[in-house]
Amino acid sequence: MIKDKVVVITGASSGIGAETAKLLASRGAKVVLVARREAKLQALVDEIKDAGGEAAYRVTDVTRPEDNEQLVQLAQNTFGRFDVMFLNAGLMPSSPLSALKVDEWNQMVDVNLKGVLNGIAAALPVFKAQKSGHFIATSSVAGLKAYPNGAVYGATKWAVRDLMEVLRMEAAQEGSHIRTATIYPAAIKTELLHTITDKGAAQAMQQTYDTYEITADRIAKVVEFAIDMPADTNVSEFTVGPTDQPW
Repeated sequence: MIKDKVVVITGASSGIGAETAKLLASRGAKVVLVARREAKLQALVDEIKDAGGEAAYRVTDVTRPEDNEQLVQLAQNTFGRFDVMFLNAGLMPSSPLSALKVDEWNQMVDVNLKGVLNGIAAALPVFKAQKSGHFIATSSVAGLKAYPNGAVYGATKWAVRDLMEVLRMEAAQEGSHIRTATIYPAAIKTELLHTITDKGAAQAMQQTYDTYEITADRIAKVVEFAIDMPADTNVSEFTVGPTDQPW
């Protein structure tokens, strides 16, 4: 059941995060939107409220543990509870390893992996104490298969895959009733391509997306499905992409 659940969404200012926020709010969820671009967050909150939904936002850098702790507190203080953590923030500045874009490697590790870890660290104590909660993470098909130009991006997404599966197993062993879901999107229309600075990688990826991409609301429906499952049922993985994309 989605109605009245309080859902924190990172990377919420556009793409998958924004579409998920709008869909869940339309189903009666109370959403806390998290990103770095305040103007976009404010506009999205206004849109949700104008449509009769409930939403709040906080400008957050997911690479900072204290920021993650504060957004969990915001959810509890604003809506009186906290049910779902959608760990969706991510970067994809793909490039060949030989380009040695080390700063971009570190950014991906910081956001795509450490950002997820920081979110888990902030939410897990709350979920364990209340013996309920749901972690949902956006990985990628790059977390399932390797491809040129995607070494570091893929490494962070493979790491999220393992992390979420172990989290599911440990939660089950500990009897905390915490659910997990990991989503592996293929070519979804988002702003990820905007972060690619390597010209060759950008051209190749743009061609793929121009040919196959589907809209981000498709992933929002997957998040909706995962949350809406009965509390005793965990669907742990979703691989999602365009019907005609061979991946």
